Order: sequence, then structure tokens, then C-alpha cells
Amino acid sequence: MQTQSQPTHYPTYFQPGNLFNIREVNRYFWSINRPMTLLFWATVLTSILGLIGFALDERTVLGMPTWAKTSKFSLSIALYAATMLWVFGYDTLRPRLSRFILSASAYILALEIGLIIFQGSRAVPMHFNNATPFDTTLFSIMGMSITLLWFINALGVAVLAAQRVPSRALAWSLRLGLIVALLGMLEGFLMTAPSPSQLATLQAGQHADLIGAHTIGAADGGPGLPFLGWSTTHGDLRIGHFIGLHGLQVIPLLGLFLMLRRDPWLTERRKLWLVVIGATGYCSLAALAT
Repeated sequence: MQTQSQPTHYPTYFQPGNLFNIREVNRYFWSINRPMTLLFWATVLTSILGLIGFALDERTVLGMPTWAKTSKFSLSIALYAATMLWVFGYDTLRPRLSRFILSASAYILALEIGLIIFQGSRAVPMHFNNATPFDTTLFSIMGMSITLLWFINALGVAVLAAQRVPSRALAWSLRLGLIVALLGMLEGFLMTAPSPSQLATLQAGQHADLIGAHTIGAADGGPGLPFLGWSTTHGDLRIGHFIGLHGLQVIPLLGLFLMLRRDPWLTERRKLWLVVIGATGYCSLAALAT
């Protein structure tokens, strides 16, 4: 629903008539940033191909189908790309900076998913892989690129802080969603520390094929949830990581929902407080899961 206070670039494809109109969504995405739009459609395709491989390829990596990681990361990146295109579609004050943030993020994530697919095709781990100098180099490249992605996305918070959005509640939901996602992203760095058993191996002067782990209290590859692989018998850092990252979608959707509400008692101030409470609670959930 348009109002006079809303800018002409308001993402109208979220209205019921356009949400599932692929042509209109693509046209809007393309007008915001081409590299991120290409990344979105590329990861939609790799999601489909990964799911096919998940069903047909019997090879496993650390107890999970070799294409599970490709499918999970492709789906997550596609969702990230669509969300970032929507969020930064509001930017009119710093369009060049927004284009840099979106384009640089797209290139980095294209490299990441490319490396994941490459290692998946070899049926070897992507993350924490220290088996050969080649595998170590690939994981080091990914680590450096993701670190750079974090700082680029942190710059995005500053860009969003200056934007004028139709609703204060929506504006703060965009900012807080990205902040919570950045905190969730930081948890990924906790996974790179050697586990006690790996540390003991290294201290003994022996070679460790893996340095870092998702699971706490056991080696990766034990009993886990189907497809996701999250441990069902021990702690798992991926759960809090997942919750935190997807604050990028959950919190802005809360702001969008509240913005569209027209209840007389639901003033703009109350909407804003509900967003703040929701973001705080969601961040606390990610911390509790961790």
C-alpha cells in the first residue's frame, strides 16, 4: 500500500500482487544491483542442482551427503541476496556506497559457493580442511574472504543508519536485522579454533586433517539432524550461527509486518518498541542457542 510519505523506490513487489511475480521481482532486483541479482539466480540454480545431487550421489563427507553443504549454503546465500537487494533498495543518500557493498558482497559469496561446490565435487570437507596444502589454502582463502565480507556488511549498517524509510519501525528493523546477522556471523569464527583432540594432536607434533569443528564435545560427523547435520547428541555451534544469520530476514519482516498494520492503538512509537523488543529477544535466542 502506497502513501504520500513513501518514496517512489519503495519495494512494491512485497505487495500481494507482485510478491510471486518473478518478472517484476527480477526487474526490481536488477535495478538495484546487477552482481547481487546474478548471485541470487545463480544460487537458486545451484540450490536445485545441489538437491538433485543430494538425492542421487551416495558419497558422504563427515557423515553427511557430499552435496548437503552445497544445497544449504546455496539456499542461504540466495535468501541473503534477495534480502540485501530489498534492504538496500531504500538507499537514496549513498547509492554508490550501496552499490559497492552489494557488488563486493556478491563477488565474495560467489567465490565462497564456488569453492564449496568444487570441494563437494571432490567429496572432501570445505571447512576446517587441513588434509593437504591445497585444501588448507582453499580454506584460508575462504576465511579471509568471509572476514572481508563481515567488514563490508558492517559498513552497510552505517549506510542504513542514514536512510529515511517510510516507517521508523521498518527503518530500525533493517538496521537491527543486519546488526544481529553480523553478530551471528561472528560465531562462525568460533568454529575455526582447534578442538581439544585436535589441539592435543598438534601439540604432539602430529598432523591434523581438520582444524576446527562445528560440534562441541565430540568430533564432527556424529548423529545429526537430516540435511542440516546439527548434532543431536552434543553441542553444535551451527545452531546459534544459523539463528543469528537469519535475523537479517526475521527482524525486517517483523518491521514490515508492523508497518503495514493499521490498528488504532498501534502507534508508530509502539511499533518501534515492538521491533526493539523483538530484535533483543531474537538476539538473546541466538546467544542462548550458542
